[in-house]
Amino acid sequence: MKRRDFLKVTGAGLAASTAVAAPAIAQSAPEVKWRLAASWPKALDTLYGGCEYFCKRVAEVTDNKFQIQPFAAGEIVPGLQVLDAVSNGTVEMGNTALYYYWGKNPAFTFGTSLPFGLNTRAHISWLLFGGGTELLNGLLKEYNTVGIPTGSTGAQMGGWFRKEIKSMEDFKGLKFRVGGFAGTIIAKVGGVPQQIAGGDIYPALEKGTIDAAEWVGPYDDEKLGFVKVAKFYYYPGWWEGTGQGHNIMNLDKWNALPKHYQAAIEMASRDTFTWVTGKYDYVNPPALKRLLVAGAILKPFPQEVLEACYAAANEIYADLSKTNPHFAKMYTSLSAFRNESLAWMQVAELSYDSFMMRMRTRT
Repeated sequence: MKRRDFLKVTGAGLAASTAVAAPAIAQSAPEVKWRLAASWPKALDTLYGGCEYFCKRVAEVTDNKFQIQPFAAGEIVPGLQVLDAVSNGTVEMGNTALYYYWGKNPAFTFGTSLPFGLNTRAHISWLLFGGGTELLNGLLKEYNTVGIPTGSTGAQMGGWFRKEIKSMEDFKGLKFRVGGFAGTIIAKVGGVPQQIAGGDIYPALEKGTIDAAEWVGPYDDEKLGFVKVAKFYYYPGWWEGTGQGHNIMNLDKWNALPKHYQAAIEMASRDTFTWVTGKYDYVNPPALKRLLVAGAILKPFPQEVLEACYAAANEIYADLSKTNPHFAKMYTSLSAFRNESLAWMQVAELSYDSFMMRMRTRT
C-alpha cells in the first residue's frame, strides 16, 4: 500500500473511532446535580466551610459535571434532621455527626465519638482499617443510606458552665447541653442532658434555660459567644476524644451514580478530613488565648468527676451490648483496637508530646 493511501485509511479509521468514543465518554460523565444538607450553621466556617470545600473538590475532579450544592442547617431541614432528609430522599446527601441520631440507635455514637473512646488519629484508623466504616454502614443501610467519614474537629472541650464544678454533687440536676450519646452518661450521674442544635445554644444559656453547654472547641465556641454568658471553661471533653463527621448519601442515589462519581465523593471526603482537622489544629490555639483574655476561666474536670463518668459509661456499654447487636459488634471492635492503640501511643506519641510540652516552658 502506498504511503498516501495508508494515511487515508488510518485517518478515516481514527475519525470513526473518535466518533464512536465521544458519545461513550459523554454518557459516562453525565451532568448530575445534588443537594447537601448540613447540620452546621454558616457561622461555623470550619464545619460548614468543610462542606463547601468538599463540594468544590467534587466539581473540580469531575470537570464540573457533578455539582453538589451545600445548604446550612435550617435552609432545607433543621440540623438534627439531616439523616431523615437523606433517608427519605428529600436531599441526595448530608454532612452531619452520626451521634445526633443515637435516639434511633445508640450505635450511631460510634460514627462520631464514643465517650472515653478514641482520639482523632485512632478513630479514623479504626474507621478506615479496623472495620469501623463497614460496621457503621451495616447500620446506615437500615436507613437507606451509606456513609463516608469526612472532617473531624479533633479532641473537644468539656464546655461552658455557669457555676464551678467541684464534685459529682454539682452535676445533680444540672441542665447540660451535650451532644449525642453522652447525655445518657450525664443522666446516669444525676445531670439533665439537653440536645440542642448549635445555633440555639447561646440563647438557651443566656436565658438560664440550661446551666451548661458544650459545643466543639475554642475557635467555634468563640464564634458562638459562649464566654459572654458562662465563664467556667472545662476540659477535657471526655465524651469526644474526637468529633468525627460523616457524609451520608441516599443509598438509591448513591447506587445510581457512575463509579467514578462515587470515587470523587470518596476522594473529596478524605481531602476534607485533612482540611477540616488541619484547620482546627491551626485556629484553636490562638482562639483559646483570646477567650482567656475575654474572661474565660479554664478548669480541668476533677478526677472524681472523670472517674465517676467513666464507670457510668462502662456500665451503660455493658448493658447495651447485651441487647443491641450493632452496639455490641462496634464496642467489641473499638475496645480491642483502643487497647492496642493506647499501648502504642503511650510509647511514641505521649512520650514525645510530654517531653516537648515540658521543654516549651524553657525556650
